[in-house]
Amino acid sequence: MDIFSLPHLIILLLIVMALFGTSKIKNIGGDLGSAIKSFRQAMKEEEQQGPPKTAGPMTKAIEHSAEAEAGETIAKSLHTKS
Repeated sequence: MDIFSLPHLIILLLIVMALFGTSKIKNIGGDLGSAIKSFRQAMKEEEQQGPPKTAGPMTKAIEHSAEAEAGETIAKSLHTKS
């Protein structure tokens, strides 16, 4: 005996319709459809933009030197206070 046979699915559909009503099921279907549509649109926009840009070696070197200067400034201020 198959659980997902046609008679079982029809009975299940009738029970769901009796519990929720046809208007509620129609609203759920519409909401699900609009969610899928917006998801697909977002995926298309992301593909059109291309891969995200990453920081190059020059940007990383500048960030590293700024961190080093900040560390030196803190070390000097601690040294003068003691």
